[in-house]
Amino acid sequence: MGKVLRFYSEAFKRSVVAEVESGRYTAVEAAAAHQVNFGSVYKWLKKLGGPDSQTRIVRIEMPEERNRIKELEKEKRALESALAKAHMKIILLESTVEVLEEKAGVQIKKKTDTPSSNEPEPKASA
Repeated sequence: MGKVLRFYSEAFKRSVVAEVESGRYTAVEAAAAHQVNFGSVYKWLKKLGGPDSQTRIVRIEMPEERNRIKELEKEKRALESALAKAHMKIILLESTVEVLEEKAGVQIKKKTDTPSSNEPEPKASA
C-alpha cells in the first residue's frame, strides 16, 4: 500500500489549536485524540495560536555565572584587539623589509621554500 498524504482544513487546525489553548488537551494529547502527528500540532500552535501557546525558552542562571560571562566577553574583546594589532605590526614589518630589499638590492628575509642551513638535505632516490 502506498503512502497516504493527509491535508487538514484551516477550520480543523484552528479547532485543534483552540482545544490546546483552552486547556482541554496538551499538544501531545490533541495529536493522539485527532490522530495527527504531534509535530503538526506544534506547527499549528506556532502559526495559529496566541502568544500563550508559543514555546518560550527561559534561561536561569546564577549571578556569578552572568558576571563570569561578562568577564569572558571582555577578555575575548581584548584578545581580539591584541591579535588585530599583532597582525598590523606583522604587515608593517613585512612591508618595511620589502622596501629595504628593493632600495638596497639585497635579499634580507630568508626564502621559506628552501631548507635552512642546519637542516639536512634530502637524499636523492636512485
